[in-house]
Amino acid sequence: MRSSRKQPDVPAPDAPWNEIVPGLWMGGHEFRGHSGQVEFAVVRDEFDLVQTLLRLPGHGPDPGVEHHVWPIPDGPLDGTQLAGVMRLAQAAGDALEEGRKILVRCFHGYNRSGLVVAHALVRRGASADEAIRLIRDRRSPWALHNDLFVEYLRAGLATARLLEELTE
Repeated sequence: MRSSRKQPDVPAPDAPWNEIVPGLWMGGHEFRGHSGQVEFAVVRDEFDLVQTLLRLPGHGPDPGVEHHVWPIPDGPLDGTQLAGVMRLAQAAGDALEEGRKILVRCFHGYNRSGLVVAHALVRRGASADEAIRLIRDRRSPWALHNDLFVEYLRAGLATARLLEELTE
């Protein structure tokens, strides 16, 4: 399994965040700016709901913006962590139905945020492979390069959660 935190060859994305479907954005805490240098992605009040899977101080959002924080590793997840991912995906989908603008973010905006966004898309009727393809097209070919997260999506998060809880 590959992880963006452990592999220096994983490039920073070209944008702080990208819109995957109307109103649902995926991003990270770093991106490669116009100068070619890595810059911090700081959220202010651009979004109605921010979901953070890796919290770094000073990256926002502004006070008054709804903010859900659920730190998870870019690696194997236990049943509780998978349940949290499922809750975030449901909250993102609910906010989307209400016409709100949502950002789901992690470090680069590739794997952890991809897992939540993909599950939200699956909940809305996409197949796992359709969701993965859309995310890679709209965010980066590096999105969801964590093979384990792709396996979770293809198995279904509810199934993956049950299997993880059996092994705990």
